[in-house]
Amino acid sequence: MAYSDPVKESAPLPAFLQTLNLRKALILLILALVVITTIAVTAFLPKWYRSKASIRVLKIGATSAVFQAQSNDYYDPYFVQDQLRTIKSPKIINPVIERLKLNEKLAAVLEIPGPLPVDFTYDYLIKKRLVSVESPKTSSIVEITIDSRDPALSAAIANEIVGVYTEDRINLATAAQKADLAELNNQLAAQEKIVIAQRDTVERLRAELSISGIDLTNPRNNSMEVERLRQMQSTLVALTVDANSLKTRYESFRDIPPDKRLSLVNAQLIEDPGTQRLQQIYLEAEQNVTKLSARLGEAHPEMIVASENLSKIKTQLEAQLTGYEFTLKSKAEEAEARVAELKKQLEEAKTSQIENASKRMRPFEEAMQKLDEATRLYTTFKLTLRQREIDYNQPKRPVEILSKAEPKPEPERPSWPINITFAILFGVVLGIGTALLIDMFDASFRSVADVERRLQRPVLGVIPSSLTARKPAEEPLDPAEDEPFRVLQTNITLALRNKPSHGAQTLVMLSAGPGEGKSTTLLRLARAMGAAGERVLLIDADLRRPTQHRLFNVAKTPGLADLLQSKVTLDQCRSRNIAPGLDFIPSGTISGFTLSLFYADRLKEILADLRTQYDRIVFDAPPIIGVSDSAVITSLIDHVLLLIQYRRNPLSMVLRAQQTILGLDKEILGVVLNRVPKNAGADYAYYSKNYAYYGSKSARSRDKTAGDTINFSEKK
Repeated sequence: MAYSDPVKESAPLPAFLQTLNLRKALILLILALVVITTIAVTAFLPKWYRSKASIRVLKIGATSAVFQAQSNDYYDPYFVQDQLRTIKSPKIINPVIERLKLNEKLAAVLEIPGPLPVDFTYDYLIKKRLVSVESPKTSSIVEITIDSRDPALSAAIANEIVGVYTEDRINLATAAQKADLAELNNQLAAQEKIVIAQRDTVERLRAELSISGIDLTNPRNNSMEVERLRQMQSTLVALTVDANSLKTRYESFRDIPPDKRLSLVNAQLIEDPGTQRLQQIYLEAEQNVTKLSARLGEAHPEMIVASENLSKIKTQLEAQLTGYEFTLKSKAEEAEARVAELKKQLEEAKTSQIENASKRMRPFEEAMQKLDEATRLYTTFKLTLRQREIDYNQPKRPVEILSKAEPKPEPERPSWPINITFAILFGVVLGIGTALLIDMFDASFRSVADVERRLQRPVLGVIPSSLTARKPAEEPLDPAEDEPFRVLQTNITLALRNKPSHGAQTLVMLSAGPGEGKSTTLLRLARAMGAAGERVLLIDADLRRPTQHRLFNVAKTPGLADLLQSKVTLDQCRSRNIAPGLDFIPSGTISGFTLSLFYADRLKEILADLRTQYDRIVFDAPPIIGVSDSAVITSLIDHVLLLIQYRRNPLSMVLRAQQTILGLDKEILGVVLNRVPKNAGADYAYYSKNYAYYGSKSARSRDKTAGDTINFSEKK
């Protein structure tokens, strides 16, 4: 007879939930191991302390005039990003390493002899992300975070970085002013020498020409020619100052390396709005390439387009900066040309004046005029220098310290809440994955339909796992607990109804391996047969590992082994009415005794005698695989029941047991699926609903049946 699977495959979600329910103990075990391991590892991990300093970066020009605001309050994302990169650059970090001797401290931590190179220490701090510099969006606030195993050291590093960066910003803000002051000081010193020399010339001419009564400190000449010369001289001084300023700007811009000019956004050296706008576009394109490179590969189309766009903008910007340098140079040269031309005109005017003046006063007046010019130029240089010194000494605030770093008493890493949370998540995922993997490779029987399809034999009974929690000889609190065994007894009776018999029918329950609950199930089946009105004899033929005497709480001797060796009679080893309608023969206690073929004839004689006394004779035999006793017993009895524990032994092992039974010319009457959990799916659901129906009446029937309880440990 062929058996097909009438039940469709379970839906993925119910099957998944069923697997989790069945393997929940394994999942909880894995979860507990992961959590315990995480706790142990976290306890031994080195503790890292984090300190944070917050600053606000202010934009400040290279030079500033008195009473002029030094900072621009509007938010510039390119400026902030540049400052973040600057703070993490070797320009700022390397001085911090040297001041705090971090290379020596890192060598001690890494157990390396001698101080480490500064460059190596810098790479270690940056690559290990021990130094983190971040800025919230749409804000000029910069947060400097330091991680260290020493809380005091982490705070010291953060504060030292703030100090070095502040110094660098101040130096950057005053660099151009220093250059201007140095140049003005040089020009002032040179002009002072010219004034002194010209005064000596005037005094010499005075003496030579015997001129007196002229105030050298305030020479007067009311002629129109002299006044025109004074105006030309004032113009020459102003043009000279402008020419020097243009020359200084051009030389400052020329000395900047071409690769550094690209980031001079909003710098006072570049006054061209178009160039500044192109610089901002270049920085934006560069930032876009940086963002894309973090998540895309170099060969990605979007990355290629962004890189090409950045290259084009860079080319345009470099060309425009080159043009701007040429423009500065042209302007400087043009200013110098104007100064030279005005000097030429002034000399010509002076010449004309000298020719018109008297020969006696002309040299003296010329000397006086030169002295006046030199004095005026000297005064202009001195006033300009004083103005620049006032601007230079004006307090600079390129960095505003919002909060200093303080040593934290509690470590930042390892974080117990984060580690435990991730451990729970990982443990759950690992447990579920392991359960699914085990379920995937599980080759055991999973359903009634699976058993019937593979073995081509009917499943006569499904025994729930909850009934194996207590001794079967005890009276159940709920009479419905015996319902699965009554169902099994009924199905066996129906299966044996048309079988030929000569007296009592003998029945053996076999399993493929040990520990599948065969003895417990057989005892309750025998009780159910006896309760149904049949005279039943249960024989414990598992002579190597007998169990039934312990389940009944009786002595195992004398028993079957003694009976086979004719040491006792049948009545001496048989316990009558150990349960209603049930007699019992234990295994006996002869050491080293096995049921070999030598005792087969004796057992056959005993069975022939017992067939006339009972309706059913059931044997509790050892597993069919690996034990010869089961083969001897199976060859002598009428029918075989094969017990399979739910999801225990692999399919190949059960098929091997079936082949062994068939090799003895015995047909398996049916299969008992044992220890099926309540959450085993639809197969058990069909049975459990009916069992529960009877169980709902147990409370009413308990008092009624209380007086009929039998102590099965008593012998009669």
